[in-house]
Order: sequence, then C-alpha cells, then structure tokens
Amino acid sequence: MGKNDNCHMYRVKGLTCAGCAAKFERNVKALPGVEDARINFGASKLTVYGTASLEELEKAGAFENLKLVPDGLREEEERTPVWKKRENQRLFFALIFLLLGYAADDLYGETSAFAILTMVISMLIGGAGLFVNGIKSMIRLDFDMKALMTIAVVGAAAIGEWGEGATVVVLFAISEILESYSMDKARQSIRSLMDLAPKQATVRRNQAEFTLPVDEIETGDILLVKPGQKIAMDGVVVSGSSAVNQAPITGESIPVAKSAGDEVFAGTINEEGYLEIKVTKQVRDTTLSKIIYLVEEAQAERASSQAFIDRFAKVYTPAVLLLALLVALIPPLFFHGAWSVWIYRALALLVVGCPCALVISTPVAIVTAIGNAARNGVLIKGGIHLEEAGSLTAIAFDKTGTLTRGRPVVTDFISFTGQEQAHLQIAASIERHSQHPLAAALLDKAKESAVLVGEAEDFQSVTGKGVRAKVDGKHYYAGRPDWLAEILPNGIPIDIEEKVKSYRKQGKTVVLLADEEKALALAAISDELREHSREAVERLHRIGIRRTVMLTGDNRETADAIGNRLGIREIEAELLPEEKLERIKAVRNSGNRVAMVGDGVNDAPALAAATVGIAMGGAGTDAALETADIVLMGDDLRKLPFTIGLSRKTLGIIKQNITISFAIKFLALLLIIPGWLTLWMAVFADMGSTLIVTLNAMRLLKIKE
Repeated sequence: MGKNDNCHMYRVKGLTCAGCAAKFERNVKALPGVEDARINFGASKLTVYGTASLEELEKAGAFENLKLVPDGLREEEERTPVWKKRENQRLFFALIFLLLGYAADDLYGETSAFAILTMVISMLIGGAGLFVNGIKSMIRLDFDMKALMTIAVVGAAAIGEWGEGATVVVLFAISEILESYSMDKARQSIRSLMDLAPKQATVRRNQAEFTLPVDEIETGDILLVKPGQKIAMDGVVVSGSSAVNQAPITGESIPVAKSAGDEVFAGTINEEGYLEIKVTKQVRDTTLSKIIYLVEEAQAERASSQAFIDRFAKVYTPAVLLLALLVALIPPLFFHGAWSVWIYRALALLVVGCPCALVISTPVAIVTAIGNAARNGVLIKGGIHLEEAGSLTAIAFDKTGTLTRGRPVVTDFISFTGQEQAHLQIAASIERHSQHPLAAALLDKAKESAVLVGEAEDFQSVTGKGVRAKVDGKHYYAGRPDWLAEILPNGIPIDIEEKVKSYRKQGKTVVLLADEEKALALAAISDELREHSREAVERLHRIGIRRTVMLTGDNRETADAIGNRLGIREIEAELLPEEKLERIKAVRNSGNRVAMVGDGVNDAPALAAATVGIAMGGAGTDAALETADIVLMGDDLRKLPFTIGLSRKTLGIIKQNITISFAIKFLALLLIIPGWLTLWMAVFADMGSTLIVTLNAMRLLKIKE
C-alpha cells in the first residue's frame, strides 16, 4: 500500500486551492527531519517521509489554517457545525460591520470617520488571516491569490476606496467558504468509499465471540455476519449461504449467491442468510482498501491537460502582475491620467487576473469522474488514462475469460452405440488425472449426470493431443479427433467427421472417446459467452468505436463462431502472446487509439502496448489491480461503454471549464479599459468562475451506467 516505517499519511482539512496545496507541500518539504513529502490535492491527503510532528506539519499549513488528521483516525473525525466554524463567525461579524459602514456612508458620507472606521473594522475582522499570509507570500516573492488580494485591498484603502476594500475582503471570504464546500462535495465520492465497510464487526476467536474494531481483527478470525449487515473484511465463507450484494465493489446490480468456499469482500452487503466467514486479509490489505488507495493515487496523477494548465499558470500570474503594474504607471506618466483612477483599474486587473478557476478547472473534474467510476465498479488509475479512454477509436478483446466466462462446459455428449452413461463414466475416469480445463468440463458433466467416476491406470498425457489410460483392464483414448484419426486402425468414419465439423462451426471444441479399435463417443465443449458481451459490443459500436477486434489463441472455427455471434468486426485466431502484441501495435500504427481488454495477467504484453490496458474482474485478482490502467471490478463488459462515455463527458467538461475560465476573465478585462469593472465586481467574477467550474465538474457525479 505504499507505506513504510518512515512514511506517515494524513487527511488534510481545509485544502481548497491547488496553488495552496503546492505551497503546503513546499513548506512541509522545508521542515527539519522531512526527507520528502507529497500532497494529493484531489484526495486531500498528505504523505510525509520523515520525522516531523503533527504540530510542525500544521504550522507549515497555517497560512491556510489547514488541520491534519492521521490517516487511520479519519473515522473519528467530528464534523463542526457551520455556525461554530471560526472562519464563518469572522465572516458574519465582518458582514455586519460592512453593512453598518454602508449605512453610515448613506447617512454621513463616505469620508465620515464613522463610515471609514466601520469599513476598517470589517476589513480587519474578515481579512486578518488574508493580510498576514498575503504579506508573507509577498516577502517570499510568491504572488499567490492571497498576495494579490492583499495588494488590492491595501491599494483600495490607500486611494480612499474604503467601502470597495471592505467589500473585496467579505466577498473573498465568502468565495473561500463556497470553494471549500464545493471541493468537499467533489471529494465526497472517496469519502463514500471509505464509509462502505463497517468500523467494527463481531468475530469468533478461540470459541469466544467479540465485537472488535476492524483494525484489531486478525486473519483466521471467524466473522459472524447476520442478514442485512455489511461484511467488514475480505474472507472465505466457511458456513452458511446467502445472496451478497457486491455492487459497492463490482457495480453488479444483482446479488451473488455465496456458500461455503466462496470469496467475499469488505464493504459488500449480506442480503438474506447468516454467514460465517474466515478472514483472509487484514483491513489495510482488503480489496476495498486497495481500491481506495488506488483511487486516491489516481487522483494525484495529473492529466495532460492539467499539466499544461499548471505550466501555463506559472507564466500567467507574473504576466498579470506586470500588466497591472503597466496599467497603474503608463497612463499617469505618459498620458496625464489620474493616478487614483489607473491604480484602481490596476487593482481590479490584479483581482480578476487570479488563475484560481483556471488551475482548478481540470483537477476538480478528474477527482469527480474517478470517484464516480469507482462507485460504479470501475477503477481508473490516473487522469491520463481517463483522458485517453475518452479518445479511443478501437478496442481489442481477449476471448477466454473476457468475452467468455473462461469456464468450459460440456454442451453435448453423444455415444455412438447408445451407451451415454457408460461412456461418460469412462471419459471422466480417464480425465480425472488431467489438469486441462476440458478435463474439468467432463468431470463437471459426470457430476451433473450423477455418474460415478472410477479409477484409471497407466495414465499418460500427450501434450496438445489428449490422454490415454486403462479402465477395467482396457485401453481408452480421449482427445483431438485428428489425433485419434492417426491412432485408430480404420480412422474416423465420415459421419463422425461431419458431426465434428458441425460442432466446430458452432464454436465448440470436440473431444472424442475411443478404445483401441473405434470411436465410442463425442463430447462437444464450449466456453460460455458472458451474459452481456454482445450488448456491450453493440453499445461500443453505437458510441462510435470504429474497430472491434478479437485476439485469441483458439482455433479459427471457434474464434469465427464466437466473434460473429458477438458482432465483433475483426477476428484474429490462433495467436501466440507475442503475436497479440504485434496485432495491438499494428492497430496503433494504423492511426487508432486502441484499448486492450484482457484478464490482467496472461495478456500483460498486449495490455502494456495498448493506449489503455483494461483488465476484467479486478475484485478477484490482485494482479489485475496492479497491471492495468483501468480495471472493471466485476465481470460485466457493459462497464466498458460506461467508462468510455464517462471519459468523453469528462473531457467535454474540462474543455468547458477552461473556456468558461478564460471567457469570464477576458470579459472582465475588457470592462477594465473603460473603467466599468469595480473591485468588488472583479472579486465576484473570480469567485463566480471558480464556483461555476466546480459545479460544472460535479455534474459528472450524476452519470450512471
């Protein structure tokens, strides 16, 4: 999970601005004893490598009044009522004095001592923290939002615009509170993941029952889960049966039947039966914990558009400062302009030029989209992968375990002499020693048909062809028809060959049973299609995916049969793993942005070569969580068109946010030239654009499958 003895993680309260997050990270890195530090703005999380105390860390964040909570204690955090928060109380009194100031302005005039006094008091109450941190930033030549606001307010007071200065302070305080609230709402998706699993559970240990915090539950404990309760830990059912709602982890809409031997996950809900579950992982290693960790890390991974905006902001802010200076100096010095007028306009330019909305436009959308995807059973491991998924034009699928269930079943068993039960018993007896998936299918068929499997002697496996063994003193063979055609003295009759061809055209694998003289029986085995594979492929075509390709090592007849049933446009069969890799490269080189959908292990080279690697069924495999760029936590391919749709919507909202930010600033800058933009209007424009881009991004929370 990325931790070691010298690594400490904290949740950060009050982190609303991307620029403030970067400053906080720099301050923490400068502390004695800190080797390195990393701030995750999206998850509001700080990772520190070193020995700094909590007090030292909070001091480093004092410029924004940041509070830290050790990661493991998050659930003990208490929510402070709105009216008890210090910043809200200060804002309330600042607003009262601002209104008193305007009332005094009307009664006694704006130059009266009482009007000026009330405005100054409003400024000091509402902006004390702003001024202190703004001055500190200016001393360090770090012209952030607080520095720009401090210059604007002090400048307004210096030219006698007391009311304007006080209004700027109050509006800025309101904008900070609203920003904090909106970013908190955007991060809500992560918090909802953290709240999925209960904080304590009932366990049986050494024949005694306890109710323990999840941190104290150990592997090997027996978890006792009643109907309607959430499962607190990953484990294996040892007693009882029930239907478990896995939607919080996999996004599956229908509860899954669970009984002894089945795996269950923390955060899922026991619907109806009583379960006893043997705990297999500690709380920090559960699938849910890994998902939360990976989602938070994903939100720290910057999208390419975000990286561009961050680079742009570093140039943009100094440019705004220089432009404001020129606006303040050039007209009075060279064109006989009034100093007070042009200084005022320069101050308005400083305020409206703040890049907050621009900087936050991309990360707030990424945070929201990744969190929403996780709630719907899709793990997207970074903003860059989210962006790339939105631009896909081709998708390649592995067949086994992706489009199909990866579990072969016998669909037809035919005895050529009418002795189905006897021949099924012989086939199962031979195959019981084989490790091949087809052998498992025959054994399942025997169990389903209540056939008693006997013993076999002299078992021998012939790689890629079949098996032979002795049953009741007689030699039998089970394997590929072409292999048996070589062994049998008279080969295989034409009518049996026709049956073999017929089943192969249906996409089924054929196993023949024979003695030393003739073929006795035929088993047609098929890997079942996943229930929603065809629907998913159709939806992908509808949303504009031009190329769908199936890459499989299976034979051409089976591949064609399955691919055609699913509506896949291109079918590549009989491929080795390295050939799959070459096919992916060929699709990319033809100008497509291609995703590879596989199981996360066998298709690792192809997953790595694709624009986006997508793994199926991550809830059951740690390997899938680690290897792919995007993980579909369940085995439902319908999550794929949902993910692409969400990614495209996110790209659209990022473009909208950037456009909104630039448009509002450009309009406000135009209003400065004729002097129509007041200071408070400038603050309102900056605050408004920040809120608009945040609320616009939060629309991504409403996107469902």
